[in-house]
Amino acid sequence: MSYSVGQVAGFAGVTVRTLHHYDEIGLLVPSERTRAGHRRYGDADLDRLQQILFYRELGFPLEEVAALLDDPDADPRVHLRHQHELLTARIERLQRMAAAVEHAMEARAMGINLTPEEKFEVFGDKDPEAHAEEAERRWGGTEQYAESQRRVARYTKDDWKRMQAEVASWGERYVALMAEGEDPSGERAMDMAEEHRQHISKWFYECSYDIHRGLGEMYVSDERFKEFYDSMRPGLAEHLRDAITANAARHA
Repeated sequence: MSYSVGQVAGFAGVTVRTLHHYDEIGLLVPSERTRAGHRRYGDADLDRLQQILFYRELGFPLEEVAALLDDPDADPRVHLRHQHELLTARIERLQRMAAAVEHAMEARAMGINLTPEEKFEVFGDKDPEAHAEEAERRWGGTEQYAESQRRVARYTKDDWKRMQAEVASWGERYVALMAEGEDPSGERAMDMAEEHRQHISKWFYECSYDIHRGLGEMYVSDERFKEFYDSMRPGLAEHLRDAITANAARHA
């Protein structure tokens, strides 16, 4: 049985673009193509993609992943044992991943063929490539980026849930503040901007007032960020930008 590039992207939680890139660099070349030239992936291709994503989740660069997987002397079970050792060392952050590796090891040892969904369910709706590429393109090389990477590497699923709950609570309160007609330079708006800055400092990196002002401008100029904030309430991105500016001036 074979699968289209769209189906595999859905199974694995990655983008079609990521699969195309893996094909172009020879990391994951589909075993079949239709007469029209469309990619078709077999079970062996899915096994390889699973291994690629395991290694990528562990922070291995693509070149090293290719070298590991293309080693003619390497047994697929050796890869699984190696990954399991690495994941176990980071068990507090990657409990679900470690369980998935154990599942894959057991399935291979017992001759059980996992379904495509089972092979990739551990990755949820996250595309490891998309987030890494975007963040590195914007902030790679800065102290803030390095600090953010160090902190995020330690977070568990529960940590992410707590972070998301804080964001949701903040958003609800900011929307209510705007509905009441609070000016961006008002005390409550500035307090909310300060809470926003402290949230970044708590979870990602030390966010100075200068950095926060720059972020505020980006929330308005970058359509993706603007869409995120304005989806809470139209005009929230600009309101927040102005509140951030006022709060920074207040603490100057």
